[in-house]
Amino acid sequence: MKNFLLGVVVTILVLVVGGLLYLRLGFAEVAADIPPSAWEKSFMTAAAHASVRRRAPEIASPIPPTDENLIAGGKLYVDGCGGCHGVPGKPEAAGDELYPPIPQLPTAGTEYTEAQIFWIAKHGIRYSGMFANGKFDADEKLWKMAAYLKRIKALPPDVQEAVNRHAQGN
Repeated sequence: MKNFLLGVVVTILVLVVGGLLYLRLGFAEVAADIPPSAWEKSFMTAAAHASVRRRAPEIASPIPPTDENLIAGGKLYVDGCGGCHGVPGKPEAAGDELYPPIPQLPTAGTEYTEAQIFWIAKHGIRYSGMFANGKFDADEKLWKMAAYLKRIKALPPDVQEAVNRHAQGN
C-alpha cells in the first residue's frame, strides 16, 4: 500500500511539473487566429463557466423585465455590445475567427443566468476581450442589458420590433 501511494504522489508530481514545463517553455499555442484543440476549448469553456458561477452571486435583478426596461436594455446592447456580439436582424459578425470565439448572442442566446450576465458585463472576462463595463456604466444599465440578453431568444414582439428599429437607425 505504501508503494502504491508513493506511485500516485510521484505520478501527480510528474504531471504537474510536466504541465508547468510545457507552459513555461512556450509549447502552448497562444495565437488567436489558430483554432484551439478540442481539449483546450473544452477545458477553458468549462473553467470560464465554473468561475462565473462561483463568483456571480445569484441575486434577483432589481430591474423588472417590463417591455420598457427590455427595450432600454436592447438599445444599450445594440449600441455597446452589438459590434462584437452581433446585432439582431443583421448578419453575424466574425465571431468565430478569434479565440475564444465571440458569442453571437442574437442567434446563440446564452446559458448564463441573469445575475451571471450582469456579473460578466460588470467585471468582464480576463484574456477574452470582454472588458469590465462596470467601470463605465451604472449597475442599473447593466441590469437592463442583462434582462434583455437573458430573454434575447424569446422577446415579446413589441420589444423585438423596437430594438430592431433602433439597430436599423430609425
